[in-house]
Amino acid sequence: MAQQNHDTPPSPNRDRRNTSLDTEEKQESGQRPSHDENPFGDELEGETKYRTLKWWQCSMIMIAETISLGILSLPSAVAVLGLVCAVILIVGLGITATYTGYVIGQFKLRYPQVHSMADAGEVLFGRIGLPRFGREFLGTGQLLFLVFIMGSHILTFTTMMNTVTDNGACSIIFGIVGLIISVICALPRTLRKVSWLACASFLSIIAALLVTMIAISIQRPGHGKIDATTTVSLDKAFLSVTNIVFAYAGHVAFFGFISEMRVPTEYTKTLYLLQATDTSMYVVAAVVIYVYGGRDVKSPALSSTSPVTAKVAYGVAIPTIVIAGVINGHVAAKYIYVRIFRGTNQMQKRTLLSIGSWVGITVILWVVAWIISEAIPVFNTLLSLITSLFASWFTYGLSGIFWLFLNWGRYGSNWKKMVLTGINLIIVGIGACLCGMGLWVSGKAIHDSNNSSSFTCSHE
Repeated sequence: MAQQNHDTPPSPNRDRRNTSLDTEEKQESGQRPSHDENPFGDELEGETKYRTLKWWQCSMIMIAETISLGILSLPSAVAVLGLVCAVILIVGLGITATYTGYVIGQFKLRYPQVHSMADAGEVLFGRIGLPRFGREFLGTGQLLFLVFIMGSHILTFTTMMNTVTDNGACSIIFGIVGLIISVICALPRTLRKVSWLACASFLSIIAALLVTMIAISIQRPGHGKIDATTTVSLDKAFLSVTNIVFAYAGHVAFFGFISEMRVPTEYTKTLYLLQATDTSMYVVAAVVIYVYGGRDVKSPALSSTSPVTAKVAYGVAIPTIVIAGVINGHVAAKYIYVRIFRGTNQMQKRTLLSIGSWVGITVILWVVAWIISEAIPVFNTLLSLITSLFASWFTYGLSGIFWLFLNWGRYGSNWKKMVLTGINLIIVGIGACLCGMGLWVSGKAIHDSNNSSSFTCSHE
């Protein structure tokens, strides 16, 4: 499959397409990579260097970003869909996400200047003479998606604090506390510094899930009442499907992660480690918690055990609740930061302008995320809305479009190309279906919800 994506159609930008490996060789020989190749500009003499991630550090960041809130909604999705259907969807969507992530890596290697979905949009729409529209369209979508994810982390932080303190304070205050902590953790400008926080995040979610699975297997609140298959309305079933899709919604940040890798050609190792880890964890956690939690298992899943155990689980999960959101916040801020200072030497400097701009961008984005968390204070509904609008395309649909773009004019060159063309057209269709159906079911859920606690002191 890898060879299929190396055939790239002729393009006016051919002179800009040097592989990332060539960029590394230029750095090692002392030559300066062009601005187009390195979105961070000349890093040879700068005070701050961005392309410093080793492949395993990038893996930890990707794992921490992906395996966070999504896994907490999976047991309730299993309860709605039934055990057999849910496991098939988790594994099937995981395999598909692996392939679409691979295509993103191939696109990045062909266009080393791509740092974000906005840059990818410029390349895609440049073929039809609308590069600026493509940049703004996908760039706006990426930024909104990331800010919504940040908002979901603040919402989960508020839920956690309500559980741990028995609603000991106003939920708005808890949200503001989560906002302040997130801003502080998001202050480092390079992903290498964030990678150490990512390790803590991964260990945190593992520990929290173990606490929950052990406790729920002992307490057995579901009394063994599980369903291999279920009969449920279309809107409720699809709402659960979108929650599974959200668990694989990390692709939106992959361009940014690859851009800060020391050797971008090692990206496939990071991707395979990520997908093997998240898919296996999702299946184990979802099945175990559902089997013992039963039909009424809660979302987030950490709330499914006794009050005392839930407090312990949420306490252990604090690092992942905060740090996974911080990673998405970092990518969102970096998109704006790179766009403002690209082509200048400000990104490499430690001046009032460069550092002050980073802090200002970070604060503004997190305040907007907090507003979103207060406006839609229902965990599953918020995840569904995010998935429908953005993850449907960034994780699935767009990767199919990337492959079709890379292989323009070669769809019928041999039988393998024809098979891959069919597969990628199906992936584009999956993205469109998830978007259209997901918007309907999430809108219906918001309309039918009895929860009217937006901007109030309780989210219960």
